[in-house]
Amino acid sequence: MADSKKKSIRVSKIYQTLYDFYGTQHWWPADSKLEIIIGAILTQNTAWQNVEKAVSNLKKRRLIDLKKLSKLPVSQIGKLIRASGFYKIKAKRLKAVIDFLLKEYNGNLSQMKKKRWQELRAELLQVYGIGQETADSILLYALDKPVFVIDAYTRRIFSRHHLIDRNSKYSEIQRFFMSNLPKSKNIYQEYHALLVKLAKDFCRTKPKCEQCPINKI
Repeated sequence: MADSKKKSIRVSKIYQTLYDFYGTQHWWPADSKLEIIIGAILTQNTAWQNVEKAVSNLKKRRLIDLKKLSKLPVSQIGKLIRASGFYKIKAKRLKAVIDFLLKEYNGNLSQMKKKRWQELRAELLQVYGIGQETADSILLYALDKPVFVIDAYTRRIFSRHHLIDRNSKYSEIQRFFMSNLPKSKNIYQEYHALLVKLAKDFCRTKPKCEQCPINKI
């Protein structure tokens, strides 16, 4: 019990230290909830700057629109998002998500948000190409649900701090965070963004531990 309490304190302290060090991250950068969903699909296995190029290409053509995108063949969507990498696969995944949103919710994200996140998560995981991280990113950032997103950076940082086992199941790590933090979508959003920033600046494959702001926690 004491060990559990210590871990909870450390999880909160890491968040506060990172927030004090970096400030608000304003993440997820997007002009609409639909753009966030599109970005969540495109960001799989690529750097964010590549996603920005692909999204910008869609914006120039005014295609951040479910009905307009639904009318395009997969091959054309692929050409438009080529900058995101693995564009043929991602075009199919994007098409599948678009079809799901139109079929199940008539494209109404506000209506979708009325459901419990557990139900929505189960539905999203049935859509072609959507795994746990992508589903949770959509839930947290596009639908404002209090669900903590687990990515490779989170695993790296917290396993190095001996708070989790890097090889634990996604659900186990997610449960660890959600049981040791207030149930707050704002905190979950900010924490995830701060961890991404930390991983890119300091907790790299070859870490810069001496300069890391959470090194002494």
